[in-house]
Amino acid sequence: MGDSECRKVRNICILAHVDHGKTTLADHLIAGAGSGILHPKQAGRLRFMDYLDEEQRRAITMKSSSIALRYNEFNINLIDSPGHMDFCSEVSTAARLSDGALVLVDAVEGVHIQTHAVLRQAWIEKLTPCLVLNKIDRLISELKLSPMEAYNRLQRIVHEVNGIVSGYKSEKYLSDVDMILAGPTGEMGEENQEFIEDDEEDTFQPQKGNVAFVCALDGWGFCITEFADIYASKLGASVTALQKALWGPRYFNSKTKMIVGKKGISGGSKARPMFVQFVLEPLWQVYQAALDGDKAMLEKVIKSFNLSVPSRELQNKDPKVVLQAVMSRWLPLADTVLSMVVKCMPDPITAQSIRIARLLPKREVVDDGTCQDVLAEAEHVRKCVEACDSSLEAPCVAFVSKMFAVPIKMLPQRGPHGEIMNNFAEEWGASDSDECFLAFARIFSGVLSLGQRINVLSALYDPLKKGEGMQKHVQEAELQSLYLMMGQGLKPVVTAKAGNVVAIRGLGQHILKSATLSSTRNCWPFSSMVFQVSPTLRVAIEPSDPADMGALMRGLRLLNRADPFVEVSVSARGEQVLAAAGEVHLERCIKDLKDRFARVNMEVSPPLVSYKETIEGEGSNPLENLKLLTGSSEYVEKTTPNGRCVVRVQVMELPPALTKVLDESSDLLGVIIEGKPVQRNKSLESLRTTEDDNPIEALTKRMVDAIDSEIKSGTKEIDNDKVEKYKNLWLLLLQRIWALGPRQVGPNILLVPDSKGRDDASSVLVPGSCYVSERLGFVDISNAKIMEKDTAAEAPLGASHALYKEAKSLSSSVVSGFQFATAAGPLCDEPMWGLAFLVEANIIPSGALSDESEPLTQQPDQYGVFAGQVMTAVKDACRTAVLNKKPRLVEAMYFCELNTPTEYLGPMYAVLARRRARILKEEMQEGSPLFTVHAYVPVAESLGFADELRRWTSGASSALLLLSHWEVLSEDPFFVPKTEEEIEEFGDGSSVLHNTARKLIDAVLIHRCKVLKRTYTMAFPLKSSPYKRWLELLCKEKMQEGSPLFTVHAYVPVAKSFGFADELWRWTSGASSVLLLLSHLEVLSEDPFFVPKIEKEIKEFGDGSSVIPSIARKLIDAVRRRKGLSVEDKVVPHATKQRTFFRKV
Repeated sequence: MGDSECRKVRNICILAHVDHGKTTLADHLIAGAGSGILHPKQAGRLRFMDYLDEEQRRAITMKSSSIALRYNEFNINLIDSPGHMDFCSEVSTAARLSDGALVLVDAVEGVHIQTHAVLRQAWIEKLTPCLVLNKIDRLISELKLSPMEAYNRLQRIVHEVNGIVSGYKSEKYLSDVDMILAGPTGEMGEENQEFIEDDEEDTFQPQKGNVAFVCALDGWGFCITEFADIYASKLGASVTALQKALWGPRYFNSKTKMIVGKKGISGGSKARPMFVQFVLEPLWQVYQAALDGDKAMLEKVIKSFNLSVPSRELQNKDPKVVLQAVMSRWLPLADTVLSMVVKCMPDPITAQSIRIARLLPKREVVDDGTCQDVLAEAEHVRKCVEACDSSLEAPCVAFVSKMFAVPIKMLPQRGPHGEIMNNFAEEWGASDSDECFLAFARIFSGVLSLGQRINVLSALYDPLKKGEGMQKHVQEAELQSLYLMMGQGLKPVVTAKAGNVVAIRGLGQHILKSATLSSTRNCWPFSSMVFQVSPTLRVAIEPSDPADMGALMRGLRLLNRADPFVEVSVSARGEQVLAAAGEVHLERCIKDLKDRFARVNMEVSPPLVSYKETIEGEGSNPLENLKLLTGSSEYVEKTTPNGRCVVRVQVMELPPALTKVLDESSDLLGVIIEGKPVQRNKSLESLRTTEDDNPIEALTKRMVDAIDSEIKSGTKEIDNDKVEKYKNLWLLLLQRIWALGPRQVGPNILLVPDSKGRDDASSVLVPGSCYVSERLGFVDISNAKIMEKDTAAEAPLGASHALYKEAKSLSSSVVSGFQFATAAGPLCDEPMWGLAFLVEANIIPSGALSDESEPLTQQPDQYGVFAGQVMTAVKDACRTAVLNKKPRLVEAMYFCELNTPTEYLGPMYAVLARRRARILKEEMQEGSPLFTVHAYVPVAESLGFADELRRWTSGASSALLLLSHWEVLSEDPFFVPKTEEEIEEFGDGSSVLHNTARKLIDAVLIHRCKVLKRTYTMAFPLKSSPYKRWLELLCKEKMQEGSPLFTVHAYVPVAKSFGFADELWRWTSGASSVLLLLSHLEVLSEDPFFVPKIEKEIKEFGDGSSVIPSIARKLIDAVRRRKGLSVEDKVVPHATKQRTFFRKV
């Protein structure tokens, strides 16, 4: 395939919000391409690209799939993608392999949350988008809008979509949620909509032909170009002039036969824009004629445009069938959309020259002369990718965006030349699985051939490093088969050239999710794909039968390879944890495990929701928090067991805006803090937002801006001098960042302690380094070295050189203790969030330490290695400091967008109230009976939310969830009434119901089998006095105020708990209830080998022959029997007392 053939290839994907008509549009494009795969009568109803049973059952797309179409002389690779947020990873895989995107928007529902997401994805991947406004027919038949009202609605949608793209270009918003909450850009009034002029820089302009108006269900659609061709001869105007005039404030003066602007309209005239007069009004007339049965009007349309409509369809009694027959032949949908694709979307050669900065960003590598040949070849590969070189001499480069599983029986049985293929020679083996893994790939340079040996490069591969550590990132594989994808079908081919999308068999063992394929090892891997969200819904999975554990493990490995977004891990408790994007995604993964990959019955735990821990700030003013750290004497002190290190810790809450910046920039921070020049530059270029920005400078600017915004918002009543003073203090703190945590990239800061002004000469402060501040550019490296020397010079005069050396060697222990503390907070071992720690670790000299002796850091004493003691002391001190500062729980929040009819608003709000949702915005969609509601819903409350909403609103409401942010729960988990008002409201504390924060913490601890420092209760009526007196000996009892019930707390041995609830229920006639919770381990004081010896014991228990075994002995014997161990037990303890009914001789 030469350049001329490559120019006739288009790679496109269809992107949209859920239920906006992507798969229906794909059906008509497949049917209209004339390949014979799909009959036009079935288009829009078969949903050809949704070939999975689960997709057909749920009526939503769950995976991206491709099909090769032929339109005129052009080869079009069409990729259909899901619209549901749970399957957003499939959108990323489709966008990476495409050059253009068809962005669908429902003309009735308008722009929704996923529309923002797909537009962002297209912008990130540098795709050329075209806008398709679908369901135009609903404006006529359902909403009963006039042509002028419909024009205003369409113009508003185009204007809003252009505003979204403009916001992404200017990077005005950090996330899609921020943009949605900001509202539509440039809100315009009804009376001014028709006078809106299109900006020349707008991405979507109907007059340029990149906006289509369609009805995918009925199979018709048009661009302005079609009507410009129709009216050019009638109006005596050029097609180009009409294209510009048929959108916007352009009017046709019937008297002068001239096209005029809004200034040429007379004051009292009721002129309509030309789009309304010449496009929408004829459409409305045809619809009205078909619905009213006006055959004359339809015959006139058929005759005017020479349409070939069968008479049996015109005589059909169903007006919708007649309407579809006429409209699909007058304005065929496939011709409209595919001609727009050919004209407005680039070919692979043009597209790859635009996208090369995103696909293969340039690496800034310091060349020392040793890698000159490697760099030269890597640059040659990059130029071939940029030019989409399809010659045989060009290096072959392809990118695999995902692996997908296909049943082996679905593979073609014959090869490209009719030969029989052996499909069971699969790397996984037919005995392990009936699934075959194919790579979903796009060829960017060269030619792929059957049987070719090719290198598989992971995202971490570096061609400049040839050590053993880099060999694991490159593998060699043989291509067993090449296929053109035809939806569910596969068409074998021998070769495939640059610019094509193919499926490759033979890479199942070498690729987990995505990779770069290259014929040479001197090639940089492609930049990683960007996903809109991360897997947040986690569940633990175990087989119903423990014997099936091996099958489950194998199934999880297959699922992890088959789904680009799923994450499989092992928890600290040894559980197999499956992470998915949402409920629908999780349900599909579980079904695939049961039916395809593992084929075993399994148990699925409730969702394992992640939380974070923080402290309550000293009010909304961030300056108060700063005072605590800069001049406070409140600190927590811990001493190591050997007494040689005293650790003092202060903690402060970071400004929320700064915390958010650190959390969202974790990937970039990881790259910066690694300190690997080549790898760092490579990753920074891939994370670069615009070609001219330095990512590190952009990050530091965002951090400083976040502090500025927080200071300004919290200091409105403070003069400018103090504001500037506090700003400088914050900047000084940013210059003292020692480490970030947890995992070196979290939103918590460890500050370097200030050694100036220390009067204690008997100890040495463990010194810190401003390493992170150096990497971020807050501190110059040369100045940092000078500061480090000054710190060494400022060591106390009484301290020996060996002691200072030992203190310096303990710096890593302080950092490790900080990392451990921030990774597991004191409330429920969840990571900490938005905290700054100042840790001062003072080392006291040992009595045996002299000037000439070596440091004792790594020499163990009776308490263990000293470095480990320091690490533990720092961790405990940090956790205690958090407990002393009003700890709070932080939970993840979903942004929820709901669409509900007016009559179901009440039930919808009731469901939201039960889920602890917070309403943000509610508005009625213009010209529609639907309300759009925006709300925040806690992730912990989201399980079953969609089903409950559907049940309470009879299926009329729909909701879409998107992970938005982390939010602090203001409730105190350790709340106890203290003031008179609190005691009056909640009582003295014994009957206070646990608040939400405490319930969430307890739920996490119960799952992790942690001991809760509280007990559950038993309640029974006062009349059950015998049981009350019996329990009085064992525990504490208290009568519930205002109730005839007694609440009793007791410890019950686990061994005696079986059947306890049933027995209690039976003996109290069902009046008592009990809840049991594992509390602690307790030593049994009884001696299991007790034998009476002294006179008092013999008098009480006898001589031993009749002593009843103690409880401890009984328990020991029971355990030994269960484990098959011998038990010293007599079958007949006392033979002299044995009695029988029969004498056996």
